[in-house]
Amino acid sequence: MMERIDYFKAKLDATISPMGYQSLVNETPESVILVDVRIGAKAQEERIPGSWEIPLNQLEERINEFPKDKTIVLYCWDTWCTLAAKAAIPLLHKGYDAKELYGGIAAWKKIGFSVQKEEGNGGMNCYC
Repeated sequence: MMERIDYFKAKLDATISPMGYQSLVNETPESVILVDVRIGAKAQEERIPGSWEIPLNQLEERINEFPKDKTIVLYCWDTWCTLAAKAAIPLLHKGYDAKELYGGIAAWKKIGFSVQKEEGNGGMNCYC
């Protein structure tokens, strides 16, 4: 059985906060790629600037687009969305360094970091 301390250590190792991501990008921008794995038309309305858009349902067929020498930071909607965690599993299985952006785009916006607005066509908000 996993002890609580092991759980929290694993959680910290598997996630990165928006502030931690910004620090990482400021220090070594070439070491990280941010990927939006959200699914649905609503996801196309806004995203974090500079992020790749690879919906979870396309990840397996596009996995070779990821460079193995970078940390892949995945984000979805918010803390209760599991798309980023689901996306991390196949990447980790194939030897990639993958982390989840804790809190997703909701935390990113709540902190006041900018988002890139795009023309969306409505539709479903989340397939978490």
